[in-house]
Amino acid sequence: MAEPSRPLSGLRVIDTATLAAGPVVATALGEFGAEVIKVEQPGAGDPLRTWGECKNGIGLVWKSVSRNKRCVTLDLRVADGQELFHRLLDVSDVLIVGNRPSALERWHLDYESVHRDHPRIVMLHVSGYGRGGPKSDRPGFGTLAEAMSGFAHLTGQPDGPPTLPPFMLADGVAAMAATYAVVMALYHRDVNGGEGQLVDVNLIEPLARLIESSTLTYDQLGTIPVRVGNRLDASAPRNAYQTADKRWLAISSASPNIAARLFRAIGRSDLAADPSYVDPVSRKARALEVDQLVADWVAQRTLAEAMDAFETHEVAAAPVYDASQLLNDPHLVARGTFVEVDDPDFGRVRVQAPVAVLSDTPGRIEHLGRSLGADNDAVFGGLLGVDPTHLAALRAAGTI
Repeated sequence: MAEPSRPLSGLRVIDTATLAAGPVVATALGEFGAEVIKVEQPGAGDPLRTWGECKNGIGLVWKSVSRNKRCVTLDLRVADGQELFHRLLDVSDVLIVGNRPSALERWHLDYESVHRDHPRIVMLHVSGYGRGGPKSDRPGFGTLAEAMSGFAHLTGQPDGPPTLPPFMLADGVAAMAATYAVVMALYHRDVNGGEGQLVDVNLIEPLARLIESSTLTYDQLGTIPVRVGNRLDASAPRNAYQTADKRWLAISSASPNIAARLFRAIGRSDLAADPSYVDPVSRKARALEVDQLVADWVAQRTLAEAMDAFETHEVAAAPVYDASQLLNDPHLVARGTFVEVDDPDFGRVRVQAPVAVLSDTPGRIEHLGRSLGADNDAVFGGLLGVDPTHLAALRAAGTI
């Protein structure tokens, strides 16, 4: 039976960005049918190839983030490389860049130049700080965005330091924002009859948007929220609680009904009937008290015992998983959250499937990240029609 079509089939995306945010946008577009051509510097390639944990010298994250991408090498710093690159743009729809504005101007790949020569191209520029402002040309990474966005200030224990996440949070959040922005720009071009345009996303603003409650609080009430650990008093009891067998579970009680169920689950039906414990405003004032009640109850039970009681009473609770538990959770296994993919370097690899599940046009994984320059001949020779003699000369000169 033929595989179902995908919603972005027919689009071609050129991904020149490195590390995380920009490439993750290209990954998402490629999962849903876009042809993605990953353009890397000859010799070195994207630093993501060797970033983080590696196996046989190959970065594990590279394999997943570069799924479905055709990999070519091209030196954008030289005239021959720029000429070939513009030929790629002639037959493409989206360009993803992550370089600083000054570098793009040197390579004649700033938005004004690209739009003049390729008016239908949607150009995504993901950078640390975005266009405009005194920091526009400074190098920026997710760690700096996690600090500047207010995230680190709010994260951690009250008596501890600001806490940074041990994963690419800011890059991932920026990538999600940038992906839907690119699709909106394509819709405007293809449905509303517009031209291509610039999509300008930095690493700070998407993450800051998620924690906008802190700036609203300061703007309207004049107070600056501080670190409270895992508590969130607006949803009290809300915390991570340790069980008798040294496991952890998380609880959230955002609504009065959920809070009442929780009190009944821990044997406190009296509190479930008391408005001062169930009403959200009153419960917030009692946050420390109710949090301690739950902590004491959980501490006397194993994870299995606590979760059995919570599931019986339909409490909003979940175990805190490590990687092994995440991969083997029966619900996620049933949904196909992680899939096995054959890879020439690693053999069978379990990676996360496309996150959005579309009923009629689902995303899919065709292959994992390929070797540096693996598709030079297919793209430059096959797609662009560069003859073998010229390709050999470009290879000898280090242009590809």
